[in-house]
Amino acid sequence: MRGHPPLLGRTAVVTGAARGVGEQLARTLSARGARLALVGLEEAELARVAASLTGEAAHWHTDVTDADAMVRTARSVQERFGTIDVVVANAGVAASGLFRHRDPDVWRRVIEVNLIGSANTAHAFLPALLDSRGYYLQIASLAALAPAPMMTAYCASKAGVEAFAHTLRTEVAHHGVRIGVGYLSWTDTDMVRGGEQVAALRELRSRLPWPAGRTYPLGPAVDRLAAGVERRARNVYGQPWLRAARFARTALPSLVVRHTRAHMPVLEPRAADAPATLLGAGGAADSTSRPTAPTAPTVPHPLSGTSPVPEI
Repeated sequence: MRGHPPLLGRTAVVTGAARGVGEQLARTLSARGARLALVGLEEAELARVAASLTGEAAHWHTDVTDADAMVRTARSVQERFGTIDVVVANAGVAASGLFRHRDPDVWRRVIEVNLIGSANTAHAFLPALLDSRGYYLQIASLAALAPAPMMTAYCASKAGVEAFAHTLRTEVAHHGVRIGVGYLSWTDTDMVRGGEQVAALRELRSRLPWPAGRTYPLGPAVDRLAAGVERRARNVYGQPWLRAARFARTALPSLVVRHTRAHMPVLEPRAADAPATLLGAGGAADSTSRPTAPTAPTVPHPLSGTSPVPEI
């Protein structure tokens, strides 16, 4: 019907919804008429967000890196709401430091949450999206387009999820499922504020040229993401200048190397002291809030017909 709000009565799933981009996006989608399924590690925070939304909402305490748990969650969400129309793969963590000084476990966890977790999210919810001819939005980053020194795991994971989403689009377009990629620069979240506590990363950011070095307010960036969800857009830019950055991506690695070459000798000794932990309050919660998956009988996953996954 002409003028009918595109999200009214639709069910939207947002991972990493306890804080930051995920929380704000949940609020914005709810205000635009969607029913919200919030997924993440911080159960108390998820409950707080769900209770504060204007429309119908529920939350699921799930680690996106647990593939079986995500399948159970997807089925539970569908039982709760009936249909699933939108899935936003937003859950993410970051760490800072020189690659040669990395903590292998922390480096791996960034890849697991950001890349493997996104793939688990897509795989778990894809049957429902195929039924609804729905929309999947993968949150990527400027880090998918340009190298960010001292953030190798984050850049690798975001480049990976961008490629994953573009490839998934080719596999499901003929089913009517739309796949989008959301790009964000430094946006005012706990993760970015946590990065500001790392002296070398803070100094490096201060030396970046405009507009890449500034921190952008959360609200306008999320409003653009929500508008992209309503349009079922292929690409969504939290900051408008990222559209140009995406088209200039082939030149960005060389430009970043040229710009940072003079600064790294000064920053390198300071970077060696960067904490070997995930950044921000969300990163801290990642190590303390992972749920223990219950044991259960196995049944075939609806996409494969043979792969064993736990029954709900």
